Amino acid sequence: MKIGKITNLTGVSARSIRHYEKKGLLNVPRLENNYREFDESVIEEIQTIQMYLGLGLTTDQVKAILFCERPENKEIKEKDEYCDELLEMYQEKLQEVRSQIEALSEAQTQLEQQISRMKNTRRKVPGRDDLIQGDMK
Repeated sequence: MKIGKITNLTGVSARSIRHYEKKGLLNVPRLENNYREFDESVIEEIQTIQMYLGLGLTTDQVKAILFCERPENKEIKEKDEYCDELLEMYQEKLQEVRSQIEALSEAQTQLEQQISRMKNTRRKVPGRDDLIQGDMK
């Protein structure tokens, strides 16, 4: 398959696919005319890459994951040691996500409090009956 068909099947841009190849995430053979020739397996590989990127991982982190899952693709021989490093990366990413959730939760609480204060102040202003009715909808 050509790259255009892969982009249609995966929804991933040709530019992104070329970037994945350049970063070593995909190994795509080339024809004599230097065109890439994709096989069916690349669809799942691209979807896997997209899933990991969607989790907020970098392409370098995705590469580490892919090589850990497919040790025949990596230079490191000690799979368990390498995967221990991967586990640590997952734990760090999870902590980062938890911190972001905590920060967003705090921002939500502060916004809710500010909105409540503003609505209460607005209700006390004479001649603002229209706003009070609008708040009750």
